Amino acid sequence: MSETQKYLTISALTAYLKRKFDADPYLQKVYVTGEISNMGRRRGRHLYFSIKDPSGRAVISAAMFSYANRLKFQPEEGMKINAVGHVQLYEPNGTYAIILDDMTPDGVGALFLAYEQLKKKLSAEGLFSFPKKKLPLLPRKIAVVTSPTGAVIEDIVRTVQRRFPSAQVVLYPAVVQGEKAAKTIIKQIQRIDKSNQYDTLIVGRGGGSIEDLWAFNDEMLARTVAELSIPVVSSVGHETDNTLIDFVADHRAATPTAAAELATPVTLTQLITRLNELQVRLQLTLQQQIDVKRQRVARVANHVIFQQPDRLYVGYNQRVDQLRHDLEQLMQQHIVAARHRLTVVSQRQSQMSQQILQQPREKLQLLAAKLDSMSPLKILVRGFVVMEKEQQVVKSIQEIAAEDQVNLRLSDGVAKAKIIETSKLTHE
Repeated sequence: MSETQKYLTISALTAYLKRKFDADPYLQKVYVTGEISNMGRRRGRHLYFSIKDPSGRAVISAAMFSYANRLKFQPEEGMKINAVGHVQLYEPNGTYAIILDDMTPDGVGALFLAYEQLKKKLSAEGLFSFPKKKLPLLPRKIAVVTSPTGAVIEDIVRTVQRRFPSAQVVLYPAVVQGEKAAKTIIKQIQRIDKSNQYDTLIVGRGGGSIEDLWAFNDEMLARTVAELSIPVVSSVGHETDNTLIDFVADHRAATPTAAAELATPVTLTQLITRLNELQVRLQLTLQQQIDVKRQRVARVANHVIFQQPDRLYVGYNQRVDQLRHDLEQLMQQHIVAARHRLTVVSQRQSQMSQQILQQPREKLQLLAAKLDSMSPLKILVRGFVVMEKEQQVVKSIQEIAAEDQVNLRLSDGVAKAKIIETSKLTHE
């Protein structure tokens, strides 16, 4: 072997080391414990961080692929964990890391830690502080989301029938345990909310471990329940069990029977008793009011006005007579004064008429005398004649000839004449 053949390339060295890592059975499944460091390097669905000893003297890179589907809790900086995985060498840069298959919090269960983290998150958002809706006193329809085969629905139906038989209980069957449980519960709750037919919703199941009840810690289920328009009663697990749905529901019941009692606040017996009490109170109140009215009517009927009703009008009659007399006198005074004013006005009008018409009358007489003096009739009276031929006044000798028939208008009549001869006047 030559001197140069003793040297290896970096690629050859890392390839050799990778084969050693992959072939070593002790590195195929390694259990490590330590604290999370350099948290925050998330690439899509993958998580990259470091695990170090509490003293900080040793650190190893770690990665977990598709961590959201594997972990129930959210890893945090400084959290102490127990992890299981295999050691793998990355050839391009010669670094090694542990590829994790599982990881749990050290000293605290993963589910409990996930529950506390999600509870803290939703509480910070104010999801638990929404105003709680009141349960109706007299529900008509109650929806129940639970398993169709468990004792929960039987206890609820039996309790509702005993307390308030008129309320209708409708079961919306759902898977209440396992990976598909949360989705089926959400689907049924959304169906109930969209129908707008129910007064109350009960979500419940029997007791169990935190793994059995984990579906009721689902984040989407908690948000769906918080946004419902109808009041929700949560009855999940036993009294000591707490799930996230208990915090977002409007009411929490320790048992299915207690949930049914909350959903029917008033029993049929209590309702009938209350109605009977109200009926008795109503009758007593009406009787008291009737007695009071009767006493008032009796007092009014015995009043002196109703015993001697004429006394009510004596004063009014005297007042009316006095007013009538005063009115007659006043009217008489007005009539006398009006007559006097009318007489004075008439006299003034007559005087003014005489004064106003005197001058026009004299002028009219003068004009009439002048007109009479100019009248043709006056001329006829003095012996003059008006000659007419064919209803036309003859003004010249030339308008007539011998043998013409003419009319002669005199002052007191008309005469017909015949022209014998005409001659013109000569002026010397």
